[in-house]
Amino acid sequence: MSNEDGPVKATQVKLVLLGEAAVGKSSLVMRFCSNDFNENTSPTIGAAFLTQKCRLENRIVKFEIWDTAGQERFHSLAPMYYRNAAAAVVVYDITKASSLEKAKAWVKELQRQANPNIVIALVGNKLDLVSDESGASVAPKSKPAAEEPANEAEESETDAEDDATPPPPATTAAAGDDSSDSLRQVSKEEADEYAKEAKLLFFEASAKTGANVSELFTEIAKNIPDETPTKPAAAQGQAGRRNGARQGADSGVDLGERQQGKKGGCC
Repeated sequence: MSNEDGPVKATQVKLVLLGEAAVGKSSLVMRFCSNDFNENTSPTIGAAFLTQKCRLENRIVKFEIWDTAGQERFHSLAPMYYRNAAAAVVVYDITKASSLEKAKAWVKELQRQANPNIVIALVGNKLDLVSDESGASVAPKSKPAAEEPANEAEESETDAEDDATPPPPATTAAAGDDSSDSLRQVSKEEADEYAKEAKLLFFEASAKTGANVSELFTEIAKNIPDETPTKPAAAQGQAGRRNGARQGADSGVDLGERQQGKKGGCC
């Protein structure tokens, strides 16, 4: 990513984030745009707007990002943000199975109502909760034994040896691994299979550590057609009409006579 356009052609791309509340949509955008993470991010109200550029080999993609609120009461506003979007990131929480079902509902809505050529990426967030846990635990160090009279030294030493026997390390690590695995409610295989069936891009990522966040947006940028307009369609239409009127005036053609003629132009 770079903030300098240089001579490379820039393509403006409208991108919308969708998903259930508290799955980490705003945190993913913050990581991508600012390379930052805030544990206490406030819930989004309505939608937030951010921009960030992604540099590819032959062009620059400037993402215009609409981060929508996940609360159900804002659902009716979503079409206003994903209308004419070239890309969408649908986020779920890999530690919450119900969030994947909500993500699937968003995907169906996009495929039914959004731009037919929209690039959709399914993202399982909070990967750090299941992959950052090493599972290893360290046995607490025993406190130094207090000095005892000489006639009690042997009995104290024998008791200390019996009490200080640590549990087998392998058993402790296994217990930690089970605790880490139990946090995951959506397997990577399940989500990947669904993404392939629905023809989506798929990533598991962590807004907290930054894992796969840059890769996610880079892959979306690669899948955006190079001919994506850099101006809004309305602006292009107005420019075309102005150019047409100017050309008609320069050539001295009477548009009224032209319409009446036998060889009228295509309109």
